[in-house]
Amino acid sequence: MNPNADYFARYEAIAAISGRMLMAARRSLWNDLVHLQEEYRHEVDLLKEAELDVALDESERSRKYDLVCRILADDAAIRDLANPRLANLSALFAGRPARVIKELYGAR
Repeated sequence: MNPNADYFARYEAIAAISGRMLMAARRSLWNDLVHLQEEYRHEVDLLKEAELDVALDESERSRKYDLVCRILADDAAIRDLANPRLANLSALFAGRPARVIKELYGAR
């Protein structure tokens, strides 16, 4: 695969995963979201490697821009869905003694 093709394959993979992450968040499948985040990070690491040998022309920069916008829009939507959940969890644990939290989650 040529460097640019590999580069865009990584971006496409990241965009696909971010779309699946958004679907998981919309369905409140938070465990699935966590697993997808691991895939996402792996693809980002591969993108960093692929990026080293890439020179983009105008149309490729436009394609990259579109992909980045799509990824960022998914990320923003995921955050909008996750923030109320995080606030609920925070309120749930507020005022609970550390001992109770350790018992609930098995932390030592």
